[in-house]
Amino acid sequence: METITESLNRVSNAISEAAKRAGRSPQDVTLIAASKTTEAIQVKTAIQWGLRNFGENRVQEGIKKFIETGLIKEIDRLHLIGPLQNNKVKKAVGVFDLIHSVDSLRLAEKLNQEAEHQSIQQDILIEVNIGGETNKHGVSIQETPLLVKAVQSLPHLSLLGLMALPPLTETAEGARPYFATLRQLGNDLGLHRFSMGMSSDFEIAIEEGATWVRIGTAIFGSRTQ
Repeated sequence: METITESLNRVSNAISEAAKRAGRSPQDVTLIAASKTTEAIQVKTAIQWGLRNFGENRVQEGIKKFIETGLIKEIDRLHLIGPLQNNKVKKAVGVFDLIHSVDSLRLAEKLNQEAEHQSIQQDILIEVNIGGETNKHGVSIQETPLLVKAVQSLPHLSLLGLMALPPLTETAEGARPYFATLRQLGNDLGLHRFSMGMSSDFEIAIEEGATWVRIGTAIFGSRTQ
């Protein structure tokens, strides 16, 4: 079984090779360690390796793991990569540097209101339901342009790009059309930064333009919870 350090070396090398295959610089791709259910000691090991971006699925878990332990001082950015409930907005704004999962105008307006209250600019991504799946979060492809336009009018939000979680496919290659669709959608809207790709398909995502990849099990191993 690989250690976290060995896993990070392998994943980092794979990211570099995928970027080079696509004619891109590896520096254009940010590795986010999806640290859901991991212990602080595992996060500490990843930090010691040199990792500075971490993503949590739940607001309270992120606060407990990074804020209450002080680990937030040792990283560059804490990302919220899971769904955000309206009643968690106040706790999320100002704690998470980038919120990946904005999928409605109502949520965006609440985030903007709280960011205004804190006198800050909150970075966000719009989550797109790229496969049109009824069991997943995200705005539809058809409604994305309207949401992008509305969000861009909110003065305390900074829209950096789009995020997606494609449908499960039998092979990593099967996810390629979904990643390509997200990239084209973003480009059409003047957005060129994309959060897409996880442990099973991040190399394909990078080849299709991912600028953030969210990797958990390939770094920390299978989750126990």
